[in-house]
Amino acid sequence: MNRLLFAPALLLGLAAPAFAQDALRVGDVSAARGTKVTGAIHVPDGVDRGLDIPVSVVHGKEAGKTLALIAGTHGYEYTSILALQRLLPELDPLKMKGSVILVHMANPETFFARRIYVSSDGKNLNRVYPGRKDGTISERIAEAITREVIDQATNVIDMHSGDGNESLRPYSYWMTGNDPMVDAQSKELNLAYGLDHIVIDHDRPKDVKDSRYTAMTGVLRGKPSITAESGGLGRTDEASIEIHHKGALSVINHLGIMAAPSVKVTNPVWIDRSEVLTSPATGVWEPAIDQKDAVVAGSLVGRVKDSAGKILGEVRAPFAGVMLYVVGTPPITKGEPVGFVGRVRADER
Repeated sequence: MNRLLFAPALLLGLAAPAFAQDALRVGDVSAARGTKVTGAIHVPDGVDRGLDIPVSVVHGKEAGKTLALIAGTHGYEYTSILALQRLLPELDPLKMKGSVILVHMANPETFFARRIYVSSDGKNLNRVYPGRKDGTISERIAEAITREVIDQATNVIDMHSGDGNESLRPYSYWMTGNDPMVDAQSKELNLAYGLDHIVIDHDRPKDVKDSRYTAMTGVLRGKPSITAESGGLGRTDEASIEIHHKGALSVINHLGIMAAPSVKVTNPVWIDRSEVLTSPATGVWEPAIDQKDAVVAGSLVGRVKDSAGKILGEVRAPFAGVMLYVVGTPPITKGEPVGFVGRVRADER
């Protein structure tokens, strides 16, 4: 079977103590209480080639909540992948009340191919949840992560950055579903993660069979969940990695899994309306502003030119607000995103 192979399950912690009998199983990982184990979730060959998703399970000595940290949904978004590498050695299962599942790289083929947005099947992994066992590779990855990770978790953090073409300010999404209690707990997760700009999104799918997004899959299954963004343009700068690293530790502390420093934000900027801006033409993109810039209705965001420099079209802000990301590389295709603008909630303007 053709696969992207990873090392077989490797025991990283102490042998299972006598007091711990029950195990947490994720893919080929079976972690007894009080242990830390790394292995993989195997996605078998189907209509296209399968692969292995590298995961670690840190199963606490005592029972408690189970947090899923999912990195690398888009393979060119490196900051979350590196943040989980830092986090894993800091998690001591003998001091934990609860467990943490770390998906180190949800979409390995896009990582190694340096692909933005889509997998080899032309699909965006973060648009095909809860996936299909008989689908293409993106759908099979989504099905495996839903079954092995999200369904076993009590809380989910989907960790992103701007893709390889996006210059992005750190922010997170508060996605609401069908259960006010889950929504309230998801709000608290956003605050615990510590990002000072939070996008309120009431418009994500509400059908558990068509959840599309990683975090929305958790929300619709009754598991408080968020999406957090830090970094972009394929960079691995220290500040962007540390935002994810510290945010994950802060949530672990918030859930009572293990004592860790808190970066909880007390006065975030709430974004109550947001819109992805798209290119009017295929050509060479020339941004006029950067992420973190404020805009008014009609502000020029950028222009699309042909190869000789002739202007083919302009993109302008549809309302006043702040830019959350701006595409920072020249190639652009008609209909592709060029930026993301958010309106600050009225009581905070």
